[in-house]
Amino acid sequence: MNMPSAVPVAAGGPLPRRLVGYGTEALPDSTARFPDGVAFRVEIPSVEGELCLETALSEAERLDVPVRRISQGSGVMLQTDAELDRMAAIAAAAGIEVSLFARPNASWGVSATTKASAGATFAPAARGPEQLRAVVDDIVRAAEHGFRSVLVADVGVLSVFKELRDAGDLPSDMQAKVSVMLPVSNPATAEVVVGLGADTINLPTDLSLAQIASIRAVVDVPLDIYIESPDNIGGFLRYEELAELVRVAAPVYLKFGLRNAPDVYPSGTHLESVAAGLTTERVRRARLGMERLVRDGVAIETSEPRAAGLAVPVVDGDG
Repeated sequence: MNMPSAVPVAAGGPLPRRLVGYGTEALPDSTARFPDGVAFRVEIPSVEGELCLETALSEAERLDVPVRRISQGSGVMLQTDAELDRMAAIAAAAGIEVSLFARPNASWGVSATTKASAGATFAPAARGPEQLRAVVDDIVRAAEHGFRSVLVADVGVLSVFKELRDAGDLPSDMQAKVSVMLPVSNPATAEVVVGLGADTINLPTDLSLAQIASIRAVVDVPLDIYIESPDNIGGFLRYEELAELVRVAAPVYLKFGLRNAPDVYPSGTHLESVAAGLTTERVRRARLGMERLVRDGVAIETSEPRAAGLAVPVVDGDG
């Protein structure tokens, strides 16, 4: 990658006392890695549809950002068959993973509770057997169109996903990406969701380095961590923690969302230009993150397209 040389914060001498903190050196280094040996991969979230996918890939090439995973929030249900086929083909050609949200959930239905003051607690759940079936239909439909990764936000859905995969009703290489909307805030919960079939876990946006390290100590699956998160899930910018996040959380997907941006879910052609513009900036944020890592002395070792562990779509001719 074309990255600048790392520059020490205080070249030529020790830091002034007022800049010296106790740091996080006591937290253990994670020795786990992705199958190809790298410590981190880059994910761009909220890539809503074909135009946004093409935008993300072209911007990643222009800015020399090693994007290896794309995630989408509007769900399989809001894509036509032709749109799914085109997205799968684009991603397969690029050798990247695309993870589509399995929808709907309570907040998208007729639930009155989700509109209450504490409704956010209930919003991600699949409400009743009707929504459970609909979400499972989304997962099966994604697989039928070649996708090998879906976002899951409900523990019951996750358990059904595992049953279907174990029974051969879903491809054996199909992955479940646990959404940030299913809060995995402690090591015990992490163990539970991995036992239910999770292949990768998007942690809550506000966990400390020590809390993240405690989860890494008990599970081996990749952790997905927002470096910048949308306002509705915290609005945090954690760029100064990037090097430590890689050190303690590897293998980790560094996820670049956007603060101060409109919520476009559920998206569609009526929001296409807005969503594409947001995608452009998310890739730029990822470039900022890569440059920050270099300044902090972290080697930019990146996975190649189609690297082991990436849930790249399978299209006709791929076998």
